[in-house]
Amino acid sequence: MATGPRYFVAFRRRREGRTDYHARHKLVVSERPRMVVRKTNKHIICQLVTAHMDGDRTHISANSSELKKFGYEGSLNNTPAAYLTGMLFAVRAINAGKEEAILDIGLHRASRGARVFASLKGAVEAGLDIPHSEEILPSDERCNGEHIAAFAPDRAGNLPSNVAAARDAIMGELN
Repeated sequence: MATGPRYFVAFRRRREGRTDYHARHKLVVSERPRMVVRKTNKHIICQLVTAHMDGDRTHISANSSELKKFGYEGSLNNTPAAYLTGMLFAVRAINAGKEEAILDIGLHRASRGARVFASLKGAVEAGLDIPHSEEILPSDERCNGEHIAAFAPDRAGNLPSNVAAARDAIMGELN
């Protein structure tokens, strides 16, 4: 371990690999609320977070486990679930009077068509103003689950029509 007057111990969350403080600084300085998208092994989570001196505050949250209430029957961790979770999040944000945000994907890799960007696409299509590039978003076929139905028709069942029905039910919540 290095010692001496010039040695600097990194922040704990940086040492653990949990926070990129350079990226966080850019997001916090913008003073816009952040749409935080996180993937777990079983769910997709979207939250509207603002930074304050005493800690971040979460105002609105949507979890993919809530999609069952809207009639969604597929996996809760795939691209269509991420798309519908982003749409549910945006509907709740708009109903609460929040109209804009910036995307915070944390340490997730920003690859084209990823699930975090499927959440972004769902939020943008529901009416939330989030700056983005159209080329990073997944295609409509992936968001509707047509790629899953083509690959495994016996397990997917009627996934594209189920996603469309859940989308209509979620958009029905919009005031």
